[in-house]
Amino acid sequence: MGVKINELVKQVKRTITFENLFKKSIAIDAFNTIYQFLAIIRQRDGTPLKDYQGNITSHLSGLFYRTINFLEHSVKPIYVFDGIPSELKLGTIRERKKIKEEARKKMIKAQDDEDFREAKKFAQLTSKLDSDMIEESKKLIEYMGIPIIQASSEGEAQSAYLVEVNDAWACASQDYDTLLFGGERLIRNFAISRSKKVRDTTVTLEIEYISLAKFLSNLGITREQLIDMGILIGTDFFPGIKGIGQKTAYDLIKKYNNIEKILENNVMVGGKEIFIDLELVTQIREIFLNPDVKKDYKIAKPKKINFEKLEDLLIEQHNFSKQRVQNALERLMKLDSSKIQVSLDDFLKTK
Repeated sequence: MGVKINELVKQVKRTITFENLFKKSIAIDAFNTIYQFLAIIRQRDGTPLKDYQGNITSHLSGLFYRTINFLEHSVKPIYVFDGIPSELKLGTIRERKKIKEEARKKMIKAQDDEDFREAKKFAQLTSKLDSDMIEESKKLIEYMGIPIIQASSEGEAQSAYLVEVNDAWACASQDYDTLLFGGERLIRNFAISRSKKVRDTTVTLEIEYISLAKFLSNLGITREQLIDMGILIGTDFFPGIKGIGQKTAYDLIKKYNNIEKILENNVMVGGKEIFIDLELVTQIREIFLNPDVKKDYKIAKPKKINFEKLEDLLIEQHNFSKQRVQNALERLMKLDSSKIQVSLDDFLKTK
């Protein structure tokens, strides 16, 4: 979900292509990406792809084919997996479970009514990522020779840290929270240009690039003030203040500078005085400004692709089309070895 600041970034976001990312290493928010696959890679009635045993395979399909696209375009992915969530995020997790359960009921009803359009819409809200899916995703990425980093807590925070210390050039995530964590460069819609249905209109999703420095400069605020705006609007760690959207939050911070001043001035929104526990505000600020990140990680040297294990995982274990998988593997085989098996120095020097 993340903080909703999409309207505020419009003036600074740029459309880029894979050519702009040539030989760049990109820290990818793995959970965020896998949830996308679970939501969008579905059959006509809204059910996810499954193997003969009934195991969901949408995530493996998405990871496999999209990662091949990255390698073919000489982009160097680093998949960053979430660790243990903050206690403040548990409320958001519980709320998401409720939403998923309600969506599941509506999906089943729509399927029974043979209204497959509605069924697919609600099905996209029911996606669940379990430990088996996570481990199999890691295996697939490992077999493709791609580095993996296990974050201690938030994957977005870890990705932002990789960019900070020059172990990656940018973060890739759909969530704007990456900016609050200090991610200097954020990439959204990180895939080959694709289309999606919005109501009855087909919209082409292009790769978006956002510079945190330019974003803050354009708004005339600091990162600390952006975090306060996020708290007012709502983040994964706090639901926000009712009646405050991104424009109102921006106006309030520009006028009063921070949440403390807003409370001191007894500011009212929608006829009600704004109230928020300042101790909680301090905790949330700390999560974003000094996040729990792993600093002793090692980015393993890109390994040789294990074609045999990829075939076993996808074809033998999960009943993927043998012809489709082999065609995809042939695409990998045609790549120059220098694009797949490079030294760690070369992998990092062109970030």
